[in-house]
Amino acid sequence: MKRILLAEDDEILRMLIIDTLEEEKFHVEEAEDGLAALKFAEESQYDLIIIDYMMPAYSGIEVIEKVRKGGINNAVPILMLSAKSQLSEQEKAIGAGADYFIAKPFSPLELLGKVRDILHE
Repeated sequence: MKRILLAEDDEILRMLIIDTLEEEKFHVEEAEDGLAALKFAEESQYDLIIIDYMMPAYSGIEVIEKVRKGGINNAVPILMLSAKSQLSEQEKAIGAGADYFIAKPFSPLELLGKVRDILHE
């Protein structure tokens, strides 16, 4: 079973994503802010990290930069979710170390398709 870390501060969106992914037999661990996301990423191995751009404690960008600089998940694929859909924001996310970017709002099926592509499911 593929393990996914989901870092999203919007509880309703987080629950929607978790329900969508767990229905497809992915194991999802959740973080509601950047600090919790960083702690999870430093302590456990994941097949994918899905992270929101704007979160309390640390932004998604800050978490990605810290993950990429070391720790056990420094090579894990990272999918950034963001309402900041301008090209400059996407470039900033990719520059920080995100591998993929999905602009909000998105459909659960769009996210699921992207996750399947990334994880070769």
